[in-house]
Amino acid sequence: MHTIQKPHILVCNDDGIEGEGLHVLAAAMKKIGRVTVVAPAEPHSGMSHAMTLGTPLRIKKFLKNNHFFGYTVSGTPVDCIKVALSHILPSKPDLIVSGINYGSNTAMNTLYSGTVAAALEGAIQGITSLAFSLTTYEHADFTYAGKFARKLARKVLLEGLPPDTILSVNIPNLPESQISGIVVTQQGRSRWEEDAIERNDMFNNPYYWLNGTLLLLDEDMRKDEFAVRQNYVAITPLSCDFTNHGFIGTLEQWNLQK
Repeated sequence: MHTIQKPHILVCNDDGIEGEGLHVLAAAMKKIGRVTVVAPAEPHSGMSHAMTLGTPLRIKKFLKNNHFFGYTVSGTPVDCIKVALSHILPSKPDLIVSGINYGSNTAMNTLYSGTVAAALEGAIQGITSLAFSLTTYEHADFTYAGKFARKLARKVLLEGLPPDTILSVNIPNLPESQISGIVVTQQGRSRWEEDAIERNDMFNNPYYWLNGTLLLLDEDMRKDEFAVRQNYVAITPLSCDFTNHGFIGTLEQWNLQK
């Protein structure tokens, strides 16, 4: 356990610098410490851990109500973290918080999420990192999410996290009085059943919009998507290590060197 008197907090997201959740999160973190915002200039949802290679990145200052708010980067959430650490901040921050994302980042959504990827990039760089998501795409009310993000950030700054580990937090879009509780969960198996909507352009050439439905494949309060559907805040510890450790022994027994 350790205490940081005035922590420096880096705030990022994948919905872009205009995202309401980003502004709520930054305001919440300013009640804890000193904040620097570095976010994509445009929305980059679903970019996962993508980086911009072969194209230059641009950094610009962003004003809110004619006052400096933060920096935009012409790239992905991971680009934002990399550029912030290498060219914007004079030293590593004490904490990185990513979000507050529109839409849940549970189950297989975790693999697609730019919000989660920004936090994972922080962990890769040895910085304590958190990702926050609100489980809706419309009529979003970030009030409780901002309050809970502040509470958890304070606790994490005090207690720390294991190396290469982040917390991904999914918060129902409800007032605090309707939240069922807080649960620690595992990443579930729920996934998208997808389709592509075909349309034709003015030249009668087909184009496609990805569409789909999230299939609930878990019925266990220990799984993230199921928990949030029961109106619980789901906190999932995620690791940078994708290794299936339980399969290593079996794989070694294949004797592929023969």
